[in-house]
Amino acid sequence: MIKIFIDEQQVEVEEGMTVLKAAERAGIHIPHLCYHPAFPPEGSCRMCLVEIEGFPKLELACSTVVKEDMKISIKSARVVEARKAVLEFLLAEHPLDCPICDKAGDCKLQDYYDEYGLFESKFSETKEKREKKLKIGKTLILDQERCILCTRCVRFLKEVTKTQELGVFHRGIDAEVNIYEGAAVLNNYTGNLAQICPVGAITDEDFRFKTRSWFLKEGESICPLCSRGCNILIEYHPGFPRFEVPRRAYRIKARENPEVNGFWVCDRGKYGYSYLEEGRADKIILNKIEGKDVLTWENISEYLGEKIKRVSSAKKTSGIALVLHTWLSNEELFLIHKIFRKGLKVKKIFFADLPQGEADEYLLTSETSPNRRGAQEIGFDIKAVNLDALAKGTDFLLAFGPFLSGLFSLKALKEVLSKVKRKVLISSYLNEVNSLFDIVIPAALIAEKEGSLTNVDGVIQSFKPALEPPGESLPEWKVLADLGKELGTDSKLFEDLNSPGAILGEMGKEIPFFKKK
Repeated sequence: MIKIFIDEQQVEVEEGMTVLKAAERAGIHIPHLCYHPAFPPEGSCRMCLVEIEGFPKLELACSTVVKEDMKISIKSARVVEARKAVLEFLLAEHPLDCPICDKAGDCKLQDYYDEYGLFESKFSETKEKREKKLKIGKTLILDQERCILCTRCVRFLKEVTKTQELGVFHRGIDAEVNIYEGAAVLNNYTGNLAQICPVGAITDEDFRFKTRSWFLKEGESICPLCSRGCNILIEYHPGFPRFEVPRRAYRIKARENPEVNGFWVCDRGKYGYSYLEEGRADKIILNKIEGKDVLTWENISEYLGEKIKRVSSAKKTSGIALVLHTWLSNEELFLIHKIFRKGLKVKKIFFADLPQGEADEYLLTSETSPNRRGAQEIGFDIKAVNLDALAKGTDFLLAFGPFLSGLFSLKALKEVLSKVKRKVLISSYLNEVNSLFDIVIPAALIAEKEGSLTNVDGVIQSFKPALEPPGESLPEWKVLADLGKELGTDSKLFEDLNSPGAILGEMGKEIPFFKKK
């Protein structure tokens, strides 16, 4: 470690680090437009200029390496004047359309002008006219008039996807970012371009003009659409006091995690967020129930416990069957394993997951569920649903998840489930299969609860709720923890398993893989 001074504040940083990274590590922001931590320094925007004692001119913070006792000023009069000049050059050709720009509220040029600019333009010449609303990819729109030639998009396609669909054409005042003739930006990671563009040059049709960014809040979560477990931000609208908004989630952004997804998220994860909204179950549905007029979350575990006890006492456990899925968290799968596999010795346990999808050689995996590895490490033998085996001798079926409808026809499921005396479904969605179960219990999704997932590489990632679950929906672990107490297999233990953190701690004691490192 070496010692440097930033605006007279002493900071200890690693040798070989740049001034900009050192300042960021100390919580000090240096303005920049072209710099992105995923790429080597470009130095084209000149917004990160700083004054360093002993240096004759201003230096680029993004590429200058720190040295012992280096004294850096990031707010001196020379630095502020230089940033004003840079902004004046950038805005000379920039259209004054902030009120209608979709990036308003997210635009760094806007932010820096507010911080360093607020000057009247001296530019009296006619601004250059360039192509507007140019469709360059699946959902991407390019406005060349707003482009500041930071080349983040060009470098992303060159260095990350290695597809190079964009380039900088011509020179001087005629220089512009564009697609190659007859080409388009078509790869699995196009949505990242709208996120890394610091201005309103590249915007996304999926979000464009749907709402304003200042209305949105964001929550951290994990993408469940493949087994990579990319870290994401869910941007959602909390609503207005006087009227409802059309939906909650408006945008998915990549969240940095060097161990899993770096700075990026694939297009499946970015645009496939309709699972958060469409067809959600939000209340307990009673299609057929004996001896109870009302079931609530308070007594649902008691009801389930009573039915399971009745079956297990009469026929041991051969009359109980489970259908699971690997969208369940580590904690939920552990509770199921502890209650049904270890406690009740249930053998008929099947998994109903979505079919495999396409994969690439980067982030996207073929597995369409986020926790298959976790289920395997807990000890489950992941067997696909066999309808004949499921129906044979089954008096009580507890099914998790909505994916049965995508694996079998309604007719086949109706025929099989009609042979099962009592059947309960815990699901986040409403579909036609729900009518075949006696009770349907609404469940929260990963984005709406707390827990952990194990990705394809064995990385265990904890998550917190980013959204409120709809209606009466609650996490499955709460039902399972109460059910464990109700069945009395180990009441004292289940009393202590009152949070996902406590459950994960118990997992670490019993399964070395989950022991906190």
